[in-house]
Amino acid sequence: MAEPIPSETPEHRCGYVAIVGRPNVGKSTLLNHLLGQKLSITSRKPQTTRHTLLGIKTEGHYQLIFVDTPGIHTNQEKAINRVMNRSAMSAMTDVDAVVFVVDRLEWSSADEYVARQVKNCGAPVIVAVNKVDLIEDKSELLPHLQFVTEQVGACEVVPLSALRQTNLDLLEAQLVALLPLNRHFFPEDQITDRTERFLAAELVREKITRQLGAELPYQITVEIESFSRDERIIHIDALILVEREGQKKIIIGEKGERIKKIGQQARQDMELMFDQKVMLKTWVKVRSGWSDDERALRSLGYID
Repeated sequence: MAEPIPSETPEHRCGYVAIVGRPNVGKSTLLNHLLGQKLSITSRKPQTTRHTLLGIKTEGHYQLIFVDTPGIHTNQEKAINRVMNRSAMSAMTDVDAVVFVVDRLEWSSADEYVARQVKNCGAPVIVAVNKVDLIEDKSELLPHLQFVTEQVGACEVVPLSALRQTNLDLLEAQLVALLPLNRHFFPEDQITDRTERFLAAELVREKITRQLGAELPYQITVEIESFSRDERIIHIDALILVEREGQKKIIIGEKGERIKKIGQQARQDMELMFDQKVMLKTWVKVRSGWSDDERALRSLGYID
């Protein structure tokens, strides 16, 4: 945890908020819209988020430090799945509040599994029922809100749409009320604890995820081998790691068109994020079994 920054205002509030839920319920989209800018990568594919990520929002007297987490899932066949689950579970320790995100009226065994972890976390829980704009019969919403609240012993429940930014101000106000009186832990202009190298790697991985769709090989990660900047340009070398030769061919695409498009889209987002021109080079390498090897996962930054 960061050390508090001295402040002469004792009324300042500051604390950590974990955002948890099963894969693909909209946790990262929720974080991005709460922050008012893109920080966490998103796609329609489950398990897009693989790392915990701090998103810091400072408004006047309060500072909310959100912890975006990988989706908690029951499938733990590979080391990477187990690591992501441990990461998400540990994010719920020593936080001041938990936002448990669920998808509309859905309630699966995966949601139930997450609910059990949330119920025992010891922090106040707010249930965020996301994507309510897609519910056709709104009369079904109230009974579902009551049901989910009971499952986790929540102190509040907020129906919202992260994408449409509906009721996000209500969620934020309820979270602020749960923050302890505390001096701010981070400077007011800091939005994350992650490095630019990490954010660059995530942007490349996001474009791969979006480009491949149903073809997506989950055994893909991105490692930034070089990151340097001069007065005008940031130079980035990104290595895309896969586990099999066939996956390498999929990412490269016919005559290299797919990897070219991935690089173009990632570079555009990097220039927006870093506010500077970017020169991005990408290439693909096969490293068999990396996703089921804890030593490899540690070297790739999946294990702190």
